[in-house]
Amino acid sequence: MKIGAWIKNGRSQSLVQSFMPGVAAVALASGNEGFCWWMAILAVLGVECAHLALNIADDWFDYKVDMKGDRDRVIRKGFRAMTAKYPYLTDGSETLRSTAVAIAWFVVAALACGLAIFIPRTLETGFSGPDGSWWIAAVTGACAFLGAFYSAPPLKLAYRGLGELVIGIIFGPLLMCGVYYASCGRMDAGIVLISIPVGMLVTNILFTHSFIDMPSDTESHKMTFARVLGSQKACLACSFILNLLPFALVGAGVCAGHLHPAYLAVFLALPRALWLCASLVRFTRRKPGEKDVPDMPPAWLGPMMKDKWAGIREGGLDWFLMRWLCARNILSLFCLSMIAVALILTIIR
Repeated sequence: MKIGAWIKNGRSQSLVQSFMPGVAAVALASGNEGFCWWMAILAVLGVECAHLALNIADDWFDYKVDMKGDRDRVIRKGFRAMTAKYPYLTDGSETLRSTAVAIAWFVVAALACGLAIFIPRTLETGFSGPDGSWWIAAVTGACAFLGAFYSAPPLKLAYRGLGELVIGIIFGPLLMCGVYYASCGRMDAGIVLISIPVGMLVTNILFTHSFIDMPSDTESHKMTFARVLGSQKACLACSFILNLLPFALVGAGVCAGHLHPAYLAVFLALPRALWLCASLVRFTRRKPGEKDVPDMPPAWLGPMMKDKWAGIREGGLDWFLMRWLCARNILSLFCLSMIAVALILTIIR
């Protein structure tokens, strides 16, 4: 199997949604006595393999239901936000069979990483009990169930408008709690509390996409959570919750004594969240043909492919990418702030 090609086919640019929460969980676990660096690395590696498997499996099922035909029809009608998906299948460079093989290999790699952690943790703490290795089995089982039925029948959760919520649960609480336990062999209230805001910000990336791309999703009959909500007012309310509630939860955790006050550093990402909320309000109020984003992304919004921005603006996708990349950058800065604080606290303890 061509590993590099399949990593690219698996939409490697989206791995930030799992990598940043995974590294944050490792940083939070690093101050515990049972921390093991090689188990932490294996846990994050396993998460990335599972993420690639999930992305490719999503392509496999989408191709099976002929979403490509829907996408072509949408593009012909003038909707521009949708980008090419699974080109390796549509151009004939890969087949459904080779794609299924790639999915299997990434799943095997993820399970191998998990098994390499599960065995020594079981020997160390046992399977049962509050810190038993049953945590690994439970998190893996939950992720496997949600990941398998994200696109697969009979549940096909992504086709029922629940895809954003499923990804938020997998890459938020399940991922962070699993990596945390794998790294240090214990679970505590702090990691559960911090994983919920992270999961909401992961959901926010997908929801921002589906909110501003709702016309083309409607035209192609793709069901998203934005379409489940139906109205722009409901979508705006959801966006405000996903963008702002994570900061309120961290603040509440600090006030309740579950989190160190230094974790208020995550508020460095709040200006980006406020900009995105205001931008989405402008999006709902814009008139046809009206410009509602800056010509160039402000530097404080974070990395936004500025070397390619002229072409993006010329192609008419700046209104879409500036908001979607901002949502991604909110998660990145939130996690980076958390990582820095966790490592500093570990060093000074």
